[in-house]
Amino acid sequence: MESTQRQIGRGIQDCDVVVTGVGATTPLGADAPSTWQGLLTGESGVVALEEDWAEQLPVRIAARLRQEPTEVLERVEARRLDRSEQIALISAREAWQDAGRPEVAPERLAVVIGTGTGGVTSLLGQDDVLEERGPRRVSPHTVTMMMANGPAAWVSIDLGAKGGARTTVSACSSGAEALALAHDLIRLGRADVVVAGGTEASVQPLPIAAFAQLTALSKRNDDPAGASRPFDAGRDGFVLGEGAVALVLERGDRARERGARAYAELAGSGITSNAVHITASDVDGQARAMRMAMEDGGLRPEDIGLVHAHATATPQGDVEEADAIAEAVGLHPAVSAIKSNTGHLLGASGALTALATVYGLRDGVAPAILNLREVDPAVKLDLVTGAARERGFGAALANSFGFGGHNVSLAFRRVD
Repeated sequence: MESTQRQIGRGIQDCDVVVTGVGATTPLGADAPSTWQGLLTGESGVVALEEDWAEQLPVRIAARLRQEPTEVLERVEARRLDRSEQIALISAREAWQDAGRPEVAPERLAVVIGTGTGGVTSLLGQDDVLEERGPRRVSPHTVTMMMANGPAAWVSIDLGAKGGARTTVSACSSGAEALALAHDLIRLGRADVVVAGGTEASVQPLPIAAFAQLTALSKRNDDPAGASRPFDAGRDGFVLGEGAVALVLERGDRARERGARAYAELAGSGITSNAVHITASDVDGQARAMRMAMEDGGLRPEDIGLVHAHATATPQGDVEEADAIAEAVGLHPAVSAIKSNTGHLLGASGALTALATVYGLRDGVAPAILNLREVDPAVKLDLVTGAARERGFGAALANSFGFGGHNVSLAFRRVD
């Protein structure tokens, strides 16, 4: 498998791919800079759910958006969009502006937006309308609001991107897989610029109840800010979150020619599948993804100074990822886990992890893991604890693993 990946990598167009724009709306901030600042200062975006519908749920905490999308979008625009589409547009517009609105032929501009559940808010809401008020009161926008490809479609329309509007749906690795696909589109010569990322807005009764029944969620209702505890001995599950993140990926030579600022280089990616169990993680599959990402990016394990772990704070998952990191990379890199701050954004989590990685390479700093009070003795990694760690990182990995056995690892390299 690895030799095949190496042969494919050498056959791909010889060009570097850099990140020239970033955008986000998350539980920590209304944009990318405030989200990054929240990670560095150790903020938590997890809050108690005070809606009436949450009263009977076993889990009554979640990581809500810091800013409502309707505060940004015009009312007429917002009413025809699902919440996941709204925030995808907001993050993509910020990223596009941050990249300097690059001049590119529409046919050479593509969009890839991943999501885990698509327009589940609209689907559930319109089902309520159907049952309570009848079929004639169902919104005519329902189809375009609930379809999983809606966020990518709306972003492509907004930017005039005619090079393809694609959607990756691979559970919690969807956003990372979107970036991997965007990376390949540029290296294959099919696009010069790609706006890629992930979006998720599923803080609703059914998803919360379903994940709770799966015993995947933390039940620390009395301590929202302290509920998400990656790698902690007392961790009891993840906290559901919502948000969207977009990155602008661009051919390096093109970015340099127009004098663009680059945050980091997306050097390589690795995608594997476990083929073992629908929800369980797998050390071998995760380790293979990391090795493939490094090999694809021309990196060695000793080059990796930082790993942004998937680390959802589930009892089994964190230990297995720790073992996979140790196997594929070693015990020397600093390891951070930002879901302690933001909760788990499902299909957007991989893009958010990538955002933290490129900021970390640019600034030479890794956010501390929040709520890490007693490290699980089975975890032997160099975890970033207490305060953000300042160190010059030359290269980093960003991991994302999803239900279904999806494993994605992205390798980033610092640029000057």
